[in-house]
Amino acid sequence: MYKQAAQAYQKTSQVAVSPRELEATLLMKAAARLQLIKDEWENSSLAEIDDALTYNRKLWTILVTSVTNPENPLPDQIKNNIASLGVFIFKHTMGLLAEPHPDKLNTLISINRSIAEGLRARPE
Repeated sequence: MYKQAAQAYQKTSQVAVSPRELEATLLMKAAARLQLIKDEWENSSLAEIDDALTYNRKLWTILVTSVTNPENPLPDQIKNNIASLGVFIFKHTMGLLAEPHPDKLNTLISINRSIAEGLRARPE
């Protein structure tokens, strides 16, 4: 019975989350995965590093695709900024894969956290 109640609550909470909050949560999840890889770099396998980077890259692919959709109501300047940031993230990720180093994760972690904080900020 408890399990059914927990599942019902989880489904309801997923429905009740705003798109902004969902995006912020996913960005924070990606940042946390990258932070864990950075903190455990010496014990992380290449597969684990690749998995965390792939998750982040897929998330940004979805964000960029969504924001650049012509039907997206955001102002063009914001759309262009997010698209440019996405291109930067993709290039930075490829550079990190070519020459892995834990400090290179700082940039991706920082960007994800900053964008998530901005999404969670209340408009004035």
